[in-house]
Amino acid sequence: MAQSPEFALIQRHFARLGAARRDVTLGVGDDCALLTPPPGQQLAVSMDLLLAGRHFPHDTPAHAVGHKALAVNLSDLAAMGAEPAWVTLGLSLPEVDDHWLEGFAKGFAALAEQHEVALVGGDTVRGPLAISVQVHGFVELGAALRRDRARPGDALYVSGWPGEAAAALPHRLRGERGGAGSALTHCSARLDYPTPRVGLGHALRGVASAAIDLSDGLHGDLGHILEQSHCGATLELEALPLSTQLIALTGSVEAARTTLLRGGDDYELLFCVPPRNEEEVHWLAERLRLPLHRIGTLEPQSGLRLRGADGQIHSAEGGSFDHFSH
Repeated sequence: MAQSPEFALIQRHFARLGAARRDVTLGVGDDCALLTPPPGQQLAVSMDLLLAGRHFPHDTPAHAVGHKALAVNLSDLAAMGAEPAWVTLGLSLPEVDDHWLEGFAKGFAALAEQHEVALVGGDTVRGPLAISVQVHGFVELGAALRRDRARPGDALYVSGWPGEAAAALPHRLRGERGGAGSALTHCSARLDYPTPRVGLGHALRGVASAAIDLSDGLHGDLGHILEQSHCGATLELEALPLSTQLIALTGSVEAARTTLLRGGDDYELLFCVPPRNEEEVHWLAERLRLPLHRIGTLEPQSGLRLRGADGQIHSAEGGSFDHFSH
Protein backbone atom coordinates (compact mmCIF):
# COMPACT_ATOMS: atom_id res chain seq x y z
CA MET A 1 0.00 0.00 0.00
CA ALA A 2 1.32 3.45 -0.90
CA GLN A 3 2.16 5.91 1.87
CA SER A 4 -0.31 8.71 2.53
CA PRO A 5 0.94 12.17 1.48
CA GLU A 6 1.06 13.21 5.17
CA PHE A 7 3.17 10.24 6.22
CA ALA A 8 5.43 10.66 3.20
CA LEU A 9 5.96 14.31 4.15
CA ILE A 10 6.96 13.33 7.69
CA GLN A 11 9.31 10.59 6.47
CA ARG A 12 10.90 12.89 3.91
CA HIS A 13 11.69 15.80 6.20
CA PHE A 14 11.58 14.72 9.86
CA ALA A 15 12.16 10.96 10.29
CA ARG A 16 15.86 11.26 11.02
CA LEU A 17 15.17 13.40 14.10
CA GLY A 18 13.52 10.50 15.92
CA ALA A 19 16.53 8.27 16.48
CA ALA A 20 18.69 10.44 18.71
CA ARG A 21 18.06 8.96 22.17
CA ARG A 22 18.07 5.55 23.83
CA ASP A 23 15.13 6.49 26.07
CA VAL A 24 12.85 6.55 22.99
CA THR A 25 11.43 3.01 22.83
CA LEU A 26 9.05 3.89 20.00
CA GLY A 27 9.03 7.26 18.22
CA VAL A 28 7.46 8.63 15.05
CA GLY A 29 5.21 6.24 13.14
CA ASP A 30 2.70 4.83 15.63
CA ASP A 31 -0.35 6.20 17.44
CA CYS A 32 1.76 7.17 20.45
CA ALA A 33 5.43 7.40 21.31
CA LEU A 34 6.79 5.12 24.03
CA LEU A 35 9.28 6.96 26.22
CA THR A 36 11.20 5.98 29.35
CA PRO A 37 11.92 8.80 31.84
CA PRO A 38 15.01 8.21 33.99
CA PRO A 39 14.46 7.31 37.66
CA GLY A 40 14.46 10.12 40.21
CA GLN A 41 13.60 12.78 37.63
CA GLN A 42 10.52 14.95 37.18
CA LEU A 43 9.16 15.49 33.68
CA ALA A 44 9.04 19.16 32.61
CA VAL A 45 6.63 19.84 29.73
CA SER A 46 5.90 23.02 27.78
CA MET A 47 4.16 23.95 24.53
CA ASP A 48 4.13 27.04 22.34
CA LEU A 49 2.13 27.93 19.23
CA LEU A 50 3.69 30.23 16.61
CA LEU A 51 1.51 31.95 14.01
CA ALA A 52 2.86 33.54 10.84
CA GLY A 53 2.47 37.31 10.95
CA ARG A 54 2.08 37.35 14.71
CA HIS A 55 5.09 35.50 16.13
CA PHE A 56 7.33 35.87 13.10
CA PRO A 57 7.13 38.10 9.99
CA HIS A 58 5.75 36.43 6.88
CA ASP A 59 9.07 36.86 5.07
CA THR A 60 11.10 35.07 7.76
CA PRO A 61 13.31 32.41 6.13
CA ALA A 62 12.04 28.86 6.65
CA HIS A 63 15.31 27.84 8.31
CA ALA A 64 14.86 30.59 10.91
CA VAL A 65 11.21 29.61 11.50
CA GLY A 66 12.30 26.03 12.20
CA HIS A 67 15.00 27.19 14.60
CA LYS A 68 12.75 29.61 16.44
CA ALA A 69 9.85 27.15 16.77
CA LEU A 70 12.08 24.85 18.81
CA ALA A 71 14.17 27.55 20.50
CA VAL A 72 11.24 29.27 22.23
CA ASN A 73 10.20 25.94 23.74
CA LEU A 74 13.72 24.99 24.82
CA SER A 75 13.84 28.39 26.50
CA ASP A 76 10.93 27.36 28.73
CA LEU A 77 12.87 24.27 29.81
CA ALA A 78 15.93 26.45 30.44
CA ALA A 79 13.90 28.71 32.73
CA MET A 80 13.01 25.66 34.83
CA GLY A 81 16.58 24.30 34.87
CA ALA A 82 15.46 21.23 32.91
CA GLU A 83 17.46 19.13 30.44
CA PRO A 84 15.74 18.79 27.02
CA ALA A 85 14.84 15.28 25.87
CA TRP A 86 11.87 14.87 23.50
CA VAL A 87 9.72 17.05 21.25
CA THR A 88 6.50 16.75 19.28
CA LEU A 89 5.69 18.95 16.29
CA GLY A 90 2.38 20.07 14.82
CA LEU A 91 2.33 21.85 11.45
CA SER A 92 -0.52 23.69 9.77
CA LEU A 93 0.47 24.34 6.15
CA PRO A 94 -1.38 26.22 3.39
CA GLU A 95 0.17 23.75 0.93
CA VAL A 96 2.95 21.17 0.73
CA ASP A 97 5.99 23.25 -0.23
CA ASP A 98 8.97 20.90 -0.18
CA HIS A 99 11.47 23.74 -0.54
CA TRP A 100 10.04 25.56 2.50
CA LEU A 101 9.75 22.33 4.49
CA GLU A 102 13.36 21.40 3.73
CA GLY A 103 14.56 24.73 5.12
CA PHE A 104 12.26 24.51 8.14
CA ALA A 105 13.37 20.95 8.92
CA LYS A 106 17.06 21.88 8.66
CA GLY A 107 16.66 24.80 11.07
CA PHE A 108 14.66 22.67 13.48
CA ALA A 109 17.07 19.73 13.21
CA ALA A 110 20.24 21.76 13.74
CA LEU A 111 19.00 23.03 17.11
CA ALA A 112 17.51 19.66 18.08
CA GLU A 113 20.80 17.92 17.42
CA GLN A 114 22.71 20.57 19.35
CA HIS A 115 20.62 19.80 22.44
CA GLU A 116 20.21 16.05 21.78
CA VAL A 117 16.44 16.34 21.40
CA ALA A 118 14.49 13.54 19.69
CA LEU A 119 11.34 14.19 17.65
CA VAL A 120 8.85 11.56 18.86
CA GLY A 121 5.54 12.50 17.23
CA GLY A 122 3.29 15.17 15.80
CA ASP A 123 0.68 15.98 13.20
CA THR A 124 0.23 17.91 9.95
CA VAL A 125 -2.91 19.59 8.62
CA ARG A 126 -3.85 21.96 5.81
CA GLY A 127 -4.53 25.51 6.99
CA PRO A 128 -2.89 28.88 7.72
CA LEU A 129 0.82 28.61 8.51
CA ALA A 130 1.18 27.76 12.20
CA ILE A 131 3.64 25.68 14.20
CA SER A 132 2.91 23.97 17.51
CA VAL A 133 5.80 22.46 19.45
CA GLN A 134 5.70 20.58 22.73
CA VAL A 135 8.95 19.85 24.54
CA HIS A 136 9.68 17.42 27.35
CA GLY A 137 12.68 17.56 29.64
CA PHE A 138 14.01 16.18 32.90
CA VAL A 139 14.88 17.83 36.18
CA GLU A 140 15.86 16.20 39.46
CA LEU A 141 13.04 15.89 41.96
CA GLY A 142 12.67 19.21 43.81
CA ALA A 143 15.43 20.97 41.83
CA ALA A 144 13.32 22.86 39.27
CA LEU A 145 13.56 26.64 39.15
CA ARG A 146 10.08 27.99 39.89
CA ARG A 147 8.55 31.45 39.71
CA ASP A 148 7.14 31.21 43.24
CA ARG A 149 10.42 30.73 45.14
CA ALA A 150 11.92 34.23 45.01
CA ARG A 151 12.37 36.07 48.32
CA PRO A 152 12.93 39.69 49.40
CA GLY A 153 16.64 40.43 49.45
CA ASP A 154 17.37 38.32 46.39
CA ALA A 155 19.38 40.03 43.66
CA LEU A 156 17.82 40.23 40.22
CA TYR A 157 19.92 39.26 37.18
CA VAL A 158 19.34 39.08 33.44
CA SER A 159 21.44 37.26 30.84
CA GLY A 160 22.75 38.59 27.56
CA TRP A 161 21.50 41.73 25.83
CA PRO A 162 17.69 41.87 25.95
CA GLY A 163 15.71 44.30 23.83
CA GLU A 164 17.49 43.67 20.53
CA ALA A 165 14.88 41.32 19.08
CA ALA A 166 12.04 43.68 19.96
CA ALA A 167 13.92 46.59 18.38
CA ALA A 168 14.18 44.71 15.08
CA LEU A 169 10.54 43.66 14.86
CA PRO A 170 8.88 46.92 13.68
CA HIS A 171 11.55 47.35 11.00
CA ARG A 172 11.06 43.79 9.78
CA LEU A 173 7.29 44.20 9.68
CA ARG A 174 7.85 47.17 7.35
CA GLY A 175 9.97 44.96 5.11
CA GLU A 176 13.24 46.70 5.98
CA ARG A 177 16.54 44.84 5.68
CA GLY A 178 19.81 46.07 7.10
CA GLY A 179 23.15 45.97 5.34
CA ALA A 180 26.08 43.83 6.41
CA GLY A 181 27.25 44.76 9.90
CA SER A 182 24.31 47.09 10.55
CA ALA A 183 22.42 47.30 13.83
CA LEU A 184 19.27 46.09 12.08
CA THR A 185 21.04 43.01 10.71
CA HIS A 186 22.44 42.21 14.15
CA CYS A 187 19.11 42.66 15.92
CA SER A 188 17.22 40.77 13.19
CA ALA A 189 19.44 37.76 13.84
CA ARG A 190 18.42 37.93 17.50
CA LEU A 191 14.76 37.99 16.43
CA ASP A 192 15.05 35.10 13.95
CA TYR A 193 17.56 32.94 15.82
CA PRO A 194 17.05 33.31 19.58
CA THR A 195 19.48 31.35 21.76
CA PRO A 196 17.76 29.21 24.41
CA ARG A 197 19.90 29.49 27.54
CA VAL A 198 19.73 25.79 28.38
CA GLY A 199 23.24 25.62 29.80
CA LEU A 200 22.64 28.62 32.03
CA GLY A 201 19.34 27.24 33.29
CA HIS A 202 20.96 23.96 34.25
CA ALA A 203 23.84 25.75 35.99
CA LEU A 204 21.45 27.93 38.00
CA ARG A 205 19.90 24.97 39.80
CA GLY A 206 20.88 25.36 43.44
CA VAL A 207 22.09 28.91 42.75
CA ALA A 208 18.96 30.86 41.74
CA SER A 209 15.76 30.91 43.75
CA ALA A 210 13.49 31.61 40.75
CA ALA A 211 13.72 32.22 37.01
CA ILE A 212 11.70 33.05 33.92
CA ASP A 213 12.51 33.46 30.24
CA LEU A 214 11.90 36.82 28.59
CA SER A 215 9.24 36.19 25.97
CA ASP A 216 6.96 39.16 26.70
CA GLY A 217 9.43 41.78 27.93
CA LEU A 218 11.33 42.28 31.16
CA HIS A 219 8.63 44.39 32.80
CA GLY A 220 5.83 41.92 32.18
CA ASP A 221 7.79 38.74 32.82
CA LEU A 222 9.29 40.05 36.05
CA GLY A 223 5.72 40.78 37.11
CA HIS A 224 4.95 37.05 36.96
CA ILE A 225 7.73 36.30 39.44
CA LEU A 226 6.69 39.12 41.75
CA GLU A 227 3.05 38.05 41.71
CA GLN A 228 3.73 34.39 42.34
CA SER A 229 6.45 35.03 44.95
CA HIS A 230 4.38 37.72 46.72
CA CYS A 231 7.07 40.39 46.73
CA GLY A 232 8.18 43.52 44.89
CA ALA A 233 11.35 44.82 43.28
CA THR A 234 13.37 47.90 42.45
CA LEU A 235 15.21 47.99 39.12
CA GLU A 236 18.28 50.21 38.69
CA LEU A 237 17.83 52.01 35.38
CA GLU A 238 21.56 52.62 34.98
CA ALA A 239 22.24 48.89 35.40
CA LEU A 240 19.95 47.77 32.55
CA PRO A 241 22.19 46.26 29.84
CA LEU A 242 21.83 48.36 26.69
CA SER A 243 23.87 47.08 23.76
CA THR A 244 25.35 49.51 21.25
CA GLN A 245 23.24 47.88 18.53
CA LEU A 246 20.04 48.39 20.55
CA ILE A 247 20.81 52.06 21.13
CA ALA A 248 21.72 52.56 17.47
CA LEU A 249 18.52 50.93 16.20
CA THR A 250 16.15 52.67 18.64
CA GLY A 251 17.88 56.05 18.36
CA SER A 252 18.56 56.91 22.00
CA VAL A 253 19.38 55.49 25.41
CA GLU A 254 15.87 56.32 26.62
CA ALA A 255 14.18 54.55 23.70
CA ALA A 256 16.51 51.58 24.10
CA ARG A 257 15.61 51.35 27.78
CA THR A 258 11.89 51.40 27.02
CA THR A 259 12.33 48.72 24.34
CA LEU A 260 14.24 46.52 26.78
CA LEU A 261 11.56 46.88 29.44
CA ARG A 262 8.53 46.54 27.15
CA GLY A 263 9.70 44.42 24.22
CA GLY A 264 9.66 40.65 23.93
CA ASP A 265 11.14 37.78 21.91
CA ASP A 266 14.58 37.84 23.56
CA TYR A 267 14.33 34.53 25.42
CA GLU A 268 17.09 35.57 27.79
CA LEU A 269 16.77 34.39 31.40
CA LEU A 270 15.69 36.68 34.22
CA PHE A 271 16.58 35.12 37.57
CA CYS A 272 16.72 35.81 41.29
CA VAL A 273 19.75 34.97 43.44
CA PRO A 274 20.03 34.90 47.24
CA PRO A 275 22.94 37.10 48.46
CA ARG A 276 24.93 34.05 49.57
CA ASN A 277 25.06 32.78 45.99
CA GLU A 278 25.98 35.94 44.10
CA GLU A 279 29.67 35.08 43.89
CA GLU A 280 28.66 31.88 42.08
CA VAL A 281 26.89 33.97 39.42
CA HIS A 282 30.11 35.80 38.58
CA TRP A 283 31.88 32.47 38.16
CA LEU A 284 29.08 31.18 35.94
CA ALA A 285 29.33 34.23 33.69
CA GLU A 286 33.00 33.50 33.11
CA ARG A 287 32.54 29.76 32.64
CA LEU A 288 29.64 30.15 30.19
CA ARG A 289 31.15 33.23 28.50
CA LEU A 290 27.77 34.90 28.86
CA PRO A 291 27.14 38.35 30.36
CA LEU A 292 24.99 38.14 33.50
CA HIS A 293 23.88 41.59 34.64
CA ARG A 294 22.73 42.51 38.15
CA ILE A 295 19.82 44.89 37.58
CA GLY A 296 17.90 45.15 40.84
CA THR A 297 16.76 43.76 44.16
CA LEU A 298 13.61 42.03 45.39
CA GLU A 299 11.80 43.70 48.29
CA PRO A 300 8.94 42.97 50.69
CA GLN A 301 6.83 45.86 49.36
CA SER A 302 4.70 44.73 46.42
CA GLY A 303 4.98 46.38 43.01
CA LEU A 304 7.80 47.29 40.67
CA ARG A 305 9.84 50.46 41.04
CA LEU A 306 12.57 52.08 38.92
CA ARG A 307 15.50 54.03 40.38
CA GLY A 308 17.10 56.60 38.11
CA ALA A 309 20.66 57.88 38.05
CA ASP A 310 19.63 60.71 40.40
CA GLY A 311 18.50 58.21 43.02
CA GLN A 312 14.84 59.09 42.58
CA ILE A 313 12.44 56.14 42.62
CA HIS A 314 9.42 56.02 40.32
CA SER A 315 6.57 53.58 40.08
CA ALA A 316 6.68 51.27 37.08
CA GLU A 317 3.01 50.31 37.19
CA GLY A 318 0.85 50.57 34.09
CA GLY A 319 2.45 52.24 31.11
CA SER A 320 4.44 54.85 33.02
CA PHE A 321 7.85 54.57 31.40
CA ASP A 322 7.65 57.66 29.17
CA HIS A 323 8.67 60.14 31.87
CA PHE A 324 12.11 58.53 32.05
CA SER A 325 12.85 59.76 28.54
CA HIS A 326 12.95 63.37 29.68
